[in-house]
Parts: sequence; structure tokens; C-alpha cells
Amino acid sequence: MNADVFCAPDHSHSALVTIDVQTDTLDGQPLEIPGTSQILPRLRELTRAFREVGRTIVHVVRIYRLDGSNVDLCRRQEVSQGAPWLNPDTAGVQLAPELFELPIRLDCKSLLAGRVQEVGPEEYVIYKPRWGAFFQTPLEQLLRSRNINTLVFAGCNFPNCSRTSIYEASERDFRLVLATDAISGLYDRGAKEMQNIGAQLQLTSEIIVALRRPVLTPPS
Repeated sequence: MNADVFCAPDHSHSALVTIDVQTDTLDGQPLEIPGTSQILPRLRELTRAFREVGRTIVHVVRIYRLDGSNVDLCRRQEVSQGAPWLNPDTAGVQLAPELFELPIRLDCKSLLAGRVQEVGPEEYVIYKPRWGAFFQTPLEQLLRSRNINTLVFAGCNFPNCSRTSIYEASERDFRLVLATDAISGLYDRGAKEMQNIGAQLQLTSEIIVALRRPVLTPPS
């Protein structure tokens, strides 16, 4: 599907949304998601570029209570029986350190309570209780308050949380960009499905060029 006036990215009003790029999902960790470690260099480039131009970044994370009470049904039994995945205040729940110039630490208690954690100028963390980044989260309110109409998605991993979050964003009429070399688990049919709902598939390098030379489009 070709970009049209309603779907074309507007990088003067864009935000980067990273999904579940947490230590436990990296190579050799308890919840290893294949390919996530490999995308970190491109994702670091993206976060740097968004910071340089002063655009919003939102890191969306999972946090699994030890008793499994806030975990998806398909993982609840394993977590409640001791699977060491994304537990509050552990090293594994933290965002991948490669994304930051200086170390940050998640305030898991505040995030679990539904609050937004600010980790830098126009850079935030929110917790999501299920696959989608908009389900029972403050994400939409945060984006609307900053007049954002375009979302660039990256992170871990396309078939589950990223894909769900993109569909949720589409339902809310955000313009969509998928950073194809900064997201793990992307496959051909999934990429085509994203194009069919108006998402633009772009490389990190293309997104960075667009950020630095924004092309304005009329508001939808």
C-alpha cells in the first residue's frame, strides 16, 4: 500500500515507541527472544536520533509480579511457579543498558501503579499489563498531550507485543512506521499485513533522515 495524505509519516510530530527491550529478553537471559540482542545497535541509533531532535521516546515494558497475578494466562503458571522473568526490581526487568548513555533504573512500584516514569527530556517509561501498549496504560493520553500523530515502532518482538501495539495504534488513527531493522521477529507476511493497514516499513537510516529533514503533512 502506498503512502497517502492520511498515512504518510509526519516526523515533526512523531514519537519513538520501544517495546519490551529488557535485559531478560536478550541473548542468554531467562526469557531470551531470538534476534533482540541483534537489533540493539540500530535501536541505539534510533534513540540517539530522537533525542538529538527533541522528539518523544516512550519505552513500554512488562513487569511480572512474583505470584503471577498480573501475567498473561499463557505464562501465569510458569511465573507463579518461579520462572525468573521480568520480576520487579531485578536486573532482568531493566531496559537494555545499550539504549542509554547513562544508567537508569525502573521505578517498578510506580510503574505497576500506572504512573509514567520520566527518564530524560521527553523520554518516558510506561508499564503494560498485556500484549498491547495501549491496553490499560497512560500511553494514548501521554501522546495526545504532546500533539503526536506518528508513531515509530521498534523493539521486541514483532509477532506478539509489537504487532498488537501497532494494531491498537492504528485503531486510534496514529500514522505508523515500523523500523524493520530495529524490531525482532519480523517475517514477510507480517510485514505485508502492516503495509495493508497503512504502516510504512522503513530502515533505521531512512527514519533518521526523515527526522532531520521532516516533511510536513496536513493533519488528519
